[in-house]
Amino acid sequence: MKYEQIYQKTLDKWGREAQFDQAVEECAELIAVLKHWRRGKVNEEQVVDELADVWLMVGQLVYMFGEQRVSRSVEQKIDKLNVLLDQEESTA
Repeated sequence: MKYEQIYQKTLDKWGREAQFDQAVEECAELIAVLKHWRRGKVNEEQVVDELADVWLMVGQLVYMFGEQRVSRSVEQKIDKLNVLLDQEESTA
């Protein structure tokens, strides 16, 4: 994992619970900025900045829960999405 060392340092400094809370906060900020962006109240760079914060928090969560576990789940969800897309193509 690319940022494993920094993720571990973060956990060592602030702990798992604080990082869970931080992940929730960053997701909420992304939600808010996306709503503002759709209404033209913020620029794209503000969205990118919040997205970067969420990206880093997701990386920490993947590190905490296990990269292999998350990768397996992602692959299962991609498979389901492909089935859904194939179904929609056949009905179009």
